[in-house]
Amino acid sequence: MSNPASPPAVGVLDHGPALRFPPGFRWGAATAAYQIEGAAAEGGRTPSIWDTFSHTAGRVVGGHTGDVACDHYHRLGEDVALMAELGLNAYRFSVSWSRVQPGGAGPANPAGLDFYRRLVDELLGHGIEPWLTLYHWDLPQPLEEAGGWPARDTAARFADYTALVAEALGDRVRHWTTLNEPWCSAFLGYGSGVHAPGRTDGAEAVRAGHHLMLGHGLAVQALRAARPQAEVGVTVNLYPVTPASDAPADRDAARRIDALANQFFLDPLLRGAYPADLLADLREVTDFGHVRDGDLATIASPLDLVGINYYSRHVVAAPASPAEQGGPAEQGAAAAQGVLAASCWPGSEDVRFVHRGVPVTDMNWEIDAPGLVETLRRVHEEYTDLPLYVTENGSAFVDEVVDGRVDDIDRLAYFDAHLRAAHAAIGAGVPLAGYFAWSLMDNFEWAWGYTKRFGMIYVDYDSQTRIPKSSARWYAEVIRRNGLAAQ
Repeated sequence: MSNPASPPAVGVLDHGPALRFPPGFRWGAATAAYQIEGAAAEGGRTPSIWDTFSHTAGRVVGGHTGDVACDHYHRLGEDVALMAELGLNAYRFSVSWSRVQPGGAGPANPAGLDFYRRLVDELLGHGIEPWLTLYHWDLPQPLEEAGGWPARDTAARFADYTALVAEALGDRVRHWTTLNEPWCSAFLGYGSGVHAPGRTDGAEAVRAGHHLMLGHGLAVQALRAARPQAEVGVTVNLYPVTPASDAPADRDAARRIDALANQFFLDPLLRGAYPADLLADLREVTDFGHVRDGDLATIASPLDLVGINYYSRHVVAAPASPAEQGGPAEQGAAAAQGVLAASCWPGSEDVRFVHRGVPVTDMNWEIDAPGLVETLRRVHEEYTDLPLYVTENGSAFVDEVVDGRVDDIDRLAYFDAHLRAAHAAIGAGVPLAGYFAWSLMDNFEWAWGYTKRFGMIYVDYDSQTRIPKSSARWYAEVIRRNGLAAQ
């Protein structure tokens, strides 16, 4: 392996695998176009909402942008070779809509499609299965100016774009994901505004969520028409939601957040309806007049698989009393400063998120591997018998290069714990068929810029040198053995 990392400090692999995964289990890693590609203005690519957002002062830590990122556009061969050295049998990547269809409308850009053709051919040449995500948050800027995801027409434009990509790559790509984490696109992009395009309107966020799912359903139909043999899914980011206590008010807070975080997407996608309590919770935000006859049937178009991104658990409590909040004067001051004005939880803005004092990652996300078992079992037992895939799971920690090596033992331990949880879920009857580590390499971490590192491969952003970390070497051994060792 190029620039090898130090061997894992956790020596359990030496004892041989005690936990084997099913034959044919897919071992992968994941990335996203804007986070790694760079070449923001090359090959006919035009700006997306993330180009605009990152170039707006104060939006991204350090003023960082994805203009260069990991320069994957120019280092495609090197990066795929690293994947092959890891032993990956699948790679999940996203396509930049602005690279393929500049402006979000009209014919395909041949140079943009050629880049993805080269990527797919390189993957296949190394025996790595391409898993293509059509949308990972980078809406073409002209579509945002026409209304963005709160506008219904964006869903139709997404279906047109899908047809272009399916026609170009569907002869070699079998596995397709329509959307990645529509909750983030809708509620961080249009609710709290901490993600592109940076709008702060709860009603717009709810409309955006619906139109994202409508675009998903239309894209599924476009894929089926263009490539009947395609295996099609969607990826949602899910959280187990736990009340801070058994008090009725805390249980209701957990119910509300679960409805917005999980059921808002799971129920329309897999049941063809919004849950009644969610509609009631949002009645002061929207009357759902944007939902038209036939929308929910389109959204629930049959799928072949479901992707689940899992990182942490939400622990929540009921709104604080006026005394706990410091009284009406303090509340008014906070609102005047914008603290309470922009929330990613419309209708439930005052629910409190509680830290339990357990270990956290560099994102301040609690580490909760059992929550992965809980999440996978819930989706299988309550929603679907379809094959499930963990399409993202990973952690940010502060990494240091010492003597040319990165010994990221905390990340290694995180992966180990969550893969044991994945194995436990399989043992409980969950049809889990694959796992994609997030992320293949360090990259542009959205509003955090380059200050947070999730990668198994360290990237020196000045030199673009890649250094596989200890977690990469460990993961390669897990893949080789198709299993985890005894503890």
